[in-house]
Amino acid sequence: MARMNMVQALNSAMDVMMERDTRVVVMGEDVGYFGGVFRATDGLQRKYGEQRVLDTPIAEGGIIATAIGMAVNGLKPVAEIQFADYIYPGYDQIVSELARLRYRSAGEFSAPVIVRTPCGGGIRGGQTHSQSPEALFAHVSGIKVVMPSNPYDAKGLLISAIEGEDPVVFFEPKRIYNGPFDGDPHKPAVPWSAHARGEVPEGHYQVPLGRAEVVRPGSDVTVLTYGTMVHVAQAAVQLAGVDAEIIDVRTMAPLDTDTLCNSVCRTGRCIVVHEATRFAGFGGELVATVQEHCFWNLEAPVLRVAGWDTPYPHAFEWEYFPGPARIAAALRQVMEAA
Repeated sequence: MARMNMVQALNSAMDVMMERDTRVVVMGEDVGYFGGVFRATDGLQRKYGEQRVLDTPIAEGGIIATAIGMAVNGLKPVAEIQFADYIYPGYDQIVSELARLRYRSAGEFSAPVIVRTPCGGGIRGGQTHSQSPEALFAHVSGIKVVMPSNPYDAKGLLISAIEGEDPVVFFEPKRIYNGPFDGDPHKPAVPWSAHARGEVPEGHYQVPLGRAEVVRPGSDVTVLTYGTMVHVAQAAVQLAGVDAEIIDVRTMAPLDTDTLCNSVCRTGRCIVVHEATRFAGFGGELVATVQEHCFWNLEAPVLRVAGWDTPYPHAFEWEYFPGPARIAAALRQVMEAA
């Protein structure tokens, strides 16, 4: 197996699927000659040509609409939106057309469009390059929503998404795109993402959508999280000194309720961690799910650690970004509750 970061793993997934299936096409702003702003599509146009790796205008609504048209006519487009912050001009196409096509046609048509987009902060991108809008899409029936936390899952989940027949919005946490990143240079270095580079098979394999993963077994408390926060939570558990079980949700829709609730019923305590804004964030759905299924097993209220309810700040990025100290404090609080 090769050792890859997430960008390399995603590139490998698209390469594998384009070689296996001539219906797969890649499209988006600067994905061809330039190889993508984060280099995730580097080399694909040289290998497969301009007919299958298409540079598009700066028009997200047009990118999604064109991908839908391709999909209903038999192709499998993988459309890149350069930053998740730019996805909103295409939101109506995703919500009103892409997500509803199979249902409104009574199964006659499907639109297996994959929408890849980098999300999250931690790279000093400011408020227009740091958003995490996964909750907006998880709310919409008819689309699957995915966010991997490591290269192995990134490749396997993307292959599964491409091989499926349903639309998928595939969020990629750019803070861990290139492996270890030690954070703010003005603060002590902490290797939050030391495991964001790993062994990845070079060929074809799948990681099934709709299944969470236990990344750290534990007995004291369950941490439900995804994306970059999986790595931050691991650092926080060491800081707090508790035997926490960390579960990587991986797929927001469909949600693996069984894995999440089996853990919480066993530990009796739970915190939910995500980078997005706290109010109406996806963490609220996780808390509600735990409360519905695990109420009689809970020893303490479920706590949330998330971004603040403000636009993503540039100057105070590291105050906004949920770090190990904030998560460790929540772990101690939930352990101390009666």
